[in-house]
Amino acid sequence: MNVSLAEPARRLAALRGAAEPRSLDARALAALAANPGCRRRALLDAAGVDKGAVAGRIGNPAPFGRSPFAIARGTVFEARLKADGCAALLAPLRRHLGLPPHDDDRLATPDLLPGAGPAVRAARTAEALAEAVKASLADPRSWTLLDHPMLRLTVAGAPAFLEPDAVVVHGGRCTVVEIKSFPVLDGSADPAKVGAAARQAAVYVLALQQAAGVDGGAGPYADSAAPGAPELTVLLVCPQDFGQRPTAAALDIRRELATTRRQLARMARIEELLEALPPGTSFDLAPDDAGQPTRPVEELAQAVDSVPAAYGPECLSACELGFHCRAQARDAGALTRLGRGVRADFGELRTVDEALGAAYATGEAAEETTERLRRAARLRAEALTEAAR
Repeated sequence: MNVSLAEPARRLAALRGAAEPRSLDARALAALAANPGCRRRALLDAAGVDKGAVAGRIGNPAPFGRSPFAIARGTVFEARLKADGCAALLAPLRRHLGLPPHDDDRLATPDLLPGAGPAVRAARTAEALAEAVKASLADPRSWTLLDHPMLRLTVAGAPAFLEPDAVVVHGGRCTVVEIKSFPVLDGSADPAKVGAAARQAAVYVLALQQAAGVDGGAGPYADSAAPGAPELTVLLVCPQDFGQRPTAAALDIRRELATTRRQLARMARIEELLEALPPGTSFDLAPDDAGQPTRPVEELAQAVDSVPAAYGPECLSACELGFHCRAQARDAGALTRLGRGVRADFGELRTVDEALGAAYATGEAAEETTERLRRAARLRAEALTEAAR
């Protein structure tokens, strides 16, 4: 292992303790990209810490999570799509991706070693991708379906392993296929769920771009035609109405991709986060033989609070520690608990007490505040006028 990577990996493992690491998946990375300034989540996710278990131990459990019924429904739907050689999945793939009709003998489905570890699977996926791109360039009618490939994405200097539902390679390019169990009713689906699927797919596309050596330097929305580069349109496959018959739609994820790339690039490197920790910091729950945590609550809470958080109300639906961070923000009277938009409007003011003090200030302090507000209003008006031209 590279020495420069071995030390951070060792320290992250020490933070986690003896527990098995929680994988940093595309859903978690999409949430990180939405809040790149939160060092607390970045560090705990990088260390593979079970944030839900930590939140429960310190007394602020998150009353949310994926419904077991939704998980089971999704598993059944995907299994039906991929049964009998992916028979049910091939029709929407051919229709939307322009694949050769009734030409199954040219379909390759390589073994991606599903029983191996993430690093081995990622290496095998990279090899299969290269072979598929080469084959599709040599024979335009050939195509490859990678079932649950393992992709590697470097985030803040640490590797994350991601597993899309499928990737199709055809014509020298690859397309991410995202399978979801929420229904499409009368030609439309829940916009919030479609948006979440697009952000998740953008993480996969970013990993494929990284593997193909495409850095997006030509512009945030630029599409590279390099061999092996991913398409910036992904295929979303969902049930039609309330049945199990699949329907598909193409999603342009260029905006989500540009946002994800920009936000992940803003994250502090893991080495910086580790260096800022107080000596002896650990998020180990120290479970007993029955698996129950024995770590003193105060000690664990102190370790969590030693890492700065960037709380916003949206964290309540995206992070297991959201309710703990909200309690902290309330105790501190922080403006962030009212939303990042409100926080931004108050400039240098950080707390509700500071904002109220400025509102009721008199004398020289009031004049200074008034002048700042007037200057901000002038700058805003100038910006709006310039944008309208």
